[in-house]
Amino acid sequence: MIKITGVAEPKETKEYLNYSLAELEDQGAIFTAKEISEQPTLWLDTWNLVAQKRYYLESFLEEAYAHPDLEVILTGAGTSAFIGTVLEGPFQRNSGKRTRAIASTDLVSHPEGYFQQDVPTLLISFARSGNSPESKAVVVLADKICRKIYHLIITCNPSGDLVTNKSQNQTAVFLLPPEANDLSLAMTGSFSSMLLAGLLISRLSFIDDLKYQVQKLAEYGKNILKKYTTKLQEVASLDFTRAIFLGSGPLYGTARESDLKVQELTDGNIICKHDSFLGFRHGPKAVIDTHTLLVYLFSNREYVHQYEVDLINNINDGEKGLYRIGIIESAEKDSNLEVDLLIELSDGADKIEEELLAVCSVMPAQMLGFFKALHLKLKPDSPSVSDTITRVVQGVTIYSFDLPAMANASSNTKAAKIIS
Repeated sequence: MIKITGVAEPKETKEYLNYSLAELEDQGAIFTAKEISEQPTLWLDTWNLVAQKRYYLESFLEEAYAHPDLEVILTGAGTSAFIGTVLEGPFQRNSGKRTRAIASTDLVSHPEGYFQQDVPTLLISFARSGNSPESKAVVVLADKICRKIYHLIITCNPSGDLVTNKSQNQTAVFLLPPEANDLSLAMTGSFSSMLLAGLLISRLSFIDDLKYQVQKLAEYGKNILKKYTTKLQEVASLDFTRAIFLGSGPLYGTARESDLKVQELTDGNIICKHDSFLGFRHGPKAVIDTHTLLVYLFSNREYVHQYEVDLINNINDGEKGLYRIGIIESAEKDSNLEVDLLIELSDGADKIEEELLAVCSVMPAQMLGFFKALHLKLKPDSPSVSDTITRVVQGVTIYSFDLPAMANASSNTKAAKIIS
């Protein structure tokens, strides 16, 4: 199509998640709605940025990976910690290095349980703002304990403390596109884009090959918005007081984030839980009652999916809850799945890698939390009526840590390499 310039075109009436801009402004929901809806575009921008910075990142990582006994620690607080939960398996497989996901909240209270003085360590910190007390403290502790420490900071805020007060040890900073720095309280685009960046960075040598998969991922996100927004809005109006999210492997981390997102956006009015499909049988299944929403995050691996189907059949033989949602890449071979709403991401023609499903499978929970907040007369951009939760955590005191045998362990003061 040839676009003729100089001719005024009719203005498109903009809306997000079935609400006009005026309605969203009036309900304190504009930022959350916009940030949820624009994720597919943000994912494409994230791929472009990682591709642009590929050689800078490779140069930094090559030096760290040269240590045969290097350990990788993925860290962050809250939602940012769950990025590591998703990434742990894929990053270890792709890098060939022992990888652990450890929340900064755990590292701060028990640093000696995780950092080892004589083990070279790559600490990858995920942070939206880069200003949380724990995120800053972890960098200091790592420098204090580890003799050889590398820092890769993946963040959305160029002016955050993690960027402006960098470690004197080897440091690389990867900044997400500006749109990833959510203005709303709940992390949405920041979570999914930092997660995608982490996945791509774990496979830098294949970045060009991954372009098509990221394009498909963006299509999946658009399909959720186009086909299921109204249905999820209707589900949010149901009388559920509990929500359970189940996922396995990389999708377990997404289930964990989904749990937090609905609970956070509803100001704790909806009590949420997460688990793996196999783990849910071992006691937690008891929480299902007639006011429970069940959300299944399905793998696209046939081996894994067998366990998922077994659990669904087991649940359907007993208490089924109020409503059941399944999120699946393609239902081509699963036409008999017994759920109330099946969110199908693709037409079944192609598959993306399982860990990439973890990026888009969080969107239904984000949308459910958004709609349920409005149903409860809350403001999604700032749902905490009593300010119990805030955009950047408040009130945390960081205490000094001294382990004499490890004091001043880190002696490397090489200049930081900045990637922005």
